[in-house]
Amino acid sequence: MPPSKTPTLRQQRLGAELRKLRERAGLSTIEAAALLGVNQSRISNIEAGRYAVSADRVRAIARNYACSDQALIEALTRMTGRRARGWWEDHRGQLPHATLDLAELEHHATALRVAQALHIPGLLQTTQHARALFGDAVPPLLPHEVEHRMSYRIKRQAVLYRDPPLPYTALIHEAALRMQVSGPAVAAEQLAHLAEMSEHGNITILVVPFGRGAFPGSGQGIDYTYGPVPQLDTVQLDTEHGSEFIDAAAQLERYTTVLDRLEKLALPAVESRELMCSIAHKA
Repeated sequence: MPPSKTPTLRQQRLGAELRKLRERAGLSTIEAAALLGVNQSRISNIEAGRYAVSADRVRAIARNYACSDQALIEALTRMTGRRARGWWEDHRGQLPHATLDLAELEHHATALRVAQALHIPGLLQTTQHARALFGDAVPPLLPHEVEHRMSYRIKRQAVLYRDPPLPYTALIHEAALRMQVSGPAVAAEQLAHLAEMSEHGNITILVVPFGRGAFPGSGQGIDYTYGPVPQLDTVQLDTEHGSEFIDAAAQLERYTTVLDRLEKLALPAVESRELMCSIAHKA
């Protein structure tokens, strides 16, 4: 089977983690290939996520690399095989690859924690709120492109209703609550939806009020996706040029600290809900 030319983020992450194991073992690609009985290009393709590997091959690699972290090994084996056809694959060719990678990350997550200073998190947006945002995109989206994004957004939100429930924490600055996207009526509907969602057992919505003053981070959107083991956590950042995915240990620790500090600044869940309802009443 030839190598894949378009590996998903999940496939690339598996390869990157196998590369980390090899480097910790102090082995070159040539030495690793000799241990596994394959050529060097096969190792390179595996580590780039371009070549599918089996669970047994991952265990053999871990054994040859002297990795004894069984929790990590088993987590990596669950990432093996050919690309799974999730619902997001229906949008391939219509939406950017990074957009689909985020949906795949959320699908396999064990928990999600997000922070937004100026926007409502995507998984909590109403249809009208999301449509207004897509309508203001730069450069402008064509009508069919807006519909593709709306369909994708609605399907993404289904992750919050799965069984077993996915723990989801949203840290939202008061500024985002007061943004009257598409006018008072849509804004009031959005705030009422947030208050309703905050009553779900798996969903925690915490508001950072204006009165808390300065807050950590640059105000950019942060999506922290928890993996089955801490080594497989991922941060997705919203930028003007698209999504950026981060998995370096030092950076994961940094964003964990930012989210922890934001959570300390936020109002408790009940007070956050009361503030949302108060702003909605005045919208």
